[in-house]
Amino acid sequence: MPVSALQVARTGLEAQDARMRVVANNLANVGTTAFKRDRANFATLAYQDARIAGQRSSGETAYATGLNLGTGVAIQSTSQIVTQGALNTTGNALDLALDGDGYFQVELPGGQLGYTRAGNFTVSAEGQVVTQQGYVVQPAITIPEGASAISVSPDGIVSAQLPGESESAELGQLQIASFSNPAGLRAIGDNFLVETGASGVAQLGPGGENGRGGIRQGMLEASNVNIVEELVDMIECQRAYEINSKMVSSVDEMLRNANQTL
Repeated sequence: MPVSALQVARTGLEAQDARMRVVANNLANVGTTAFKRDRANFATLAYQDARIAGQRSSGETAYATGLNLGTGVAIQSTSQIVTQGALNTTGNALDLALDGDGYFQVELPGGQLGYTRAGNFTVSAEGQVVTQQGYVVQPAITIPEGASAISVSPDGIVSAQLPGESESAELGQLQIASFSNPAGLRAIGDNFLVETGASGVAQLGPGGENGRGGIRQGMLEASNVNIVEELVDMIECQRAYEINSKMVSSVDEMLRNANQTL
């Protein structure tokens, strides 16, 4: 069944609406710690072949070009842009930022492992290093009561000055997760990602090794959203939506004229 220009324009409206939602989410999270902006990717829908190039036009000749009519556009996927955000100094001992690739590993409710670059950690009532939601950072590290001068080295070794001790004691070492395809991770909210079949299995190791980012204590990574770029995308998306809306109106007018004439 032939697809009318009205239906094609409708797909354009739906695609631009989805793109605007991506842009809106980026702008909404401009202040979210370590947020990575998303990009909407589009793909053409199936083509209808009225005539195929190379098809016989007569007993002795063939068509040099085909007649292919597109049926519109659809949003194909969203891609996370994983460029580094700015590192802002906070001075808090348990604010940690990754300078480079990788993710902190966290145990989510139910035992599932989540991954995040938001390193605004704190200490639970039991002394464990946890996220703002209370999820335990993996490997679990417990800070004894009364400990002071907590330090985290670039490779993740956590040390503290314990009461009655003259030297700092090593409490454990944070492991940084890396993935063969980090764009394949699935966002689940609360700054957490989970692995999928496309991302590959998490490879754990110390910060600063095998391409993993080093840990920067007393700093937090800012969002990598560029407001100017998002505003440009928003205007472009708005104009494209207006053009498709105009197409709907134009086709509707053409069909109305055709009905009145016939």
